[in-house]
Amino acid sequence: MADRTIDEQLVKYLTDVHSIEQQALTQLKRAPDIAGDPEIREVFQQHLHETERQEERVRARLDARGASPSKVKDIAGAAGGVGMLLFAKSQPDTPGKLVAHAYSYEHLELAAYELLRRVADRAADAETSTVARDIAAEELRMAGRLESVFDRAAEASLREVAPDPSEHGEQLDKYLADAHAIEMQAIQMLERAPKIAGNKRLSRLYEEHLDETRRHEQRIRGRLEARGGSPSTIKDAAMRLGALNWGGFFQAQPDTPAKLAGFAFAFEHLEMAGYELLRRVAARAGDTEAADDAAAILIEERAAAERISEQWDIALEGSLSEVGVSS
Repeated sequence: MADRTIDEQLVKYLTDVHSIEQQALTQLKRAPDIAGDPEIREVFQQHLHETERQEERVRARLDARGASPSKVKDIAGAAGGVGMLLFAKSQPDTPGKLVAHAYSYEHLELAAYELLRRVADRAADAETSTVARDIAAEELRMAGRLESVFDRAAEASLREVAPDPSEHGEQLDKYLADAHAIEMQAIQMLERAPKIAGNKRLSRLYEEHLDETRRHEQRIRGRLEARGGSPSTIKDAAMRLGALNWGGFFQAQPDTPAKLAGFAFAFEHLEMAGYELLRRVAARAGDTEAADDAAAILIEERAAAERISEQWDIALEGSLSEVGVSS
């Protein structure tokens, strides 16, 4: 691969975030219709207007640099947005799945803008750096709004599938099976991540969290078995396949370390949202041990996400080095 300049990388990162915003717009235009709760609906509607402005600001920065959005990336982004909505809509607990995936996606956007800002700083593009900083702050505020409706999301989901409290135990088993499937995907990804991390510190971070994640899987499996259930073979297989697909995606990217760190950061927040909902469903089902397990795992997932976010500079340096941009 020919060496690239920092300006070329900046344009690439701008086209990346533009495609992410296209996906966000696709999601936000349709999410209110399946939110299942007026307050959750309002959260999505409010962020739609913010996201429209964000897309305009990113497009303006591309124009200022004599570039334009990538049609291929934007089409793929929009298609991904439709896929996420179809997945959420197909689930019996749509409000919870919708909020959880949106919460993760906000953190994917946050990671993308943290990386964009750093590339802009290296390219001495103060205006793009300001845009990235402003939008990152808006994404973080949206994530906070989603976090504030976890209670309502759990209630709306149970209202749809288990209006009778006697059915909450059955729903808890399903949430535990979902959590187990996500942990299996996390294990699959974390087993491969150290090999493509591009940096010893990042490799060690992924290895350490792999050990934690294996303990999480065992803990959730234990709760399922204690309740007379078992993991879902179909869900686990699907999640493992997804992890393998993501591994291939990262290895095909020229800037793997940054892409991997950004996705890992977002995935931690998908797990966190899942455990926030699981904790609430467990409480409603009267299973204090499951609620305690979820709360304990949440602490470790939050800590892992924070450790990843502390490595943006290192991840970016690894990516720039891979494409031939000197630091």
